[in-house]
Amino acid sequence: MSFGERGSGEPVVFIQGVGLHGEGWRPQTDVLHAAYRCVSFDNRGTGASQPFAGKLTLEQMAKDTLAVMDAAEIASAHLVGHSLGGCIAQQVALGSPSRVRSLALLCTSARGADATDLRWPMFLLGLRCHVGTAAMRRRAFLEIVMSREYRATHDADKTAAELAPLFGHDLAKSPPGVMKQLGALKTFDARARLTELAKFPVLVLSAEEDIIFPPRCGRVLAQGVAGARYVEIAKAAHGVPMEHAERVNRELESHLRTATAGQR
Repeated sequence: MSFGERGSGEPVVFIQGVGLHGEGWRPQTDVLHAAYRCVSFDNRGTGASQPFAGKLTLEQMAKDTLAVMDAAEIASAHLVGHSLGGCIAQQVALGSPSRVRSLALLCTSARGADATDLRWPMFLLGLRCHVGTAAMRRRAFLEIVMSREYRATHDADKTAAELAPLFGHDLAKSPPGVMKQLGALKTFDARARLTELAKFPVLVLSAEEDIIFPPRCGRVLAQGVAGARYVEIAKAAHGVPMEHAERVNRELESHLRTATAGQR
């Protein structure tokens, strides 16, 4: 199974969200590889892992993560997951706890349907991502991933062009595997098992303006895991790892240092 890796040291496996390829973690791995072995990969339905046939499940995506770790000869790792990736990380930890050293769960929830349940404003915004000119679709997508302040102070067309390599596609287009990934996300519900995650060092990070997984999702997740550290970043949206990479990296570095020290 193909994957990318940079650096050496404690292994950190980065798991992306819906529609993004593994290179979307570059704002993090560009920094963290100086101290850690950073591994990223393309989830089924994106990048080099598409296309694929059949139904997709969270359990299969968790197995894919473990397959990447096996291919990289990693017995256990710190898992960093964003959105769908955060749910996959939880699934790995619940199903194969011996493979996990710590969890960093960004802009995610213990219940995938928190993002997929029909909400009228989100429905209209999602619709705008699929109708109109390419420029109009890109700007609608930016409303989902970037904060109000960022969009007010940056040129939309330039931002969309800069983000395209991180997302792995033109922001006006949706990768063919997105609907299957959303279908898998919708079925995930770990609320009844959150206490099992207390055995790991856990960071839960939310963004104030996230409309996919609002901060309330992160707060509920953190409250369900004894000892979890909760961080909420102001003036940030779902794309916080890109928009506020420096702050996110500081939080990850602190989390990884603490988790590593606790294992010695």
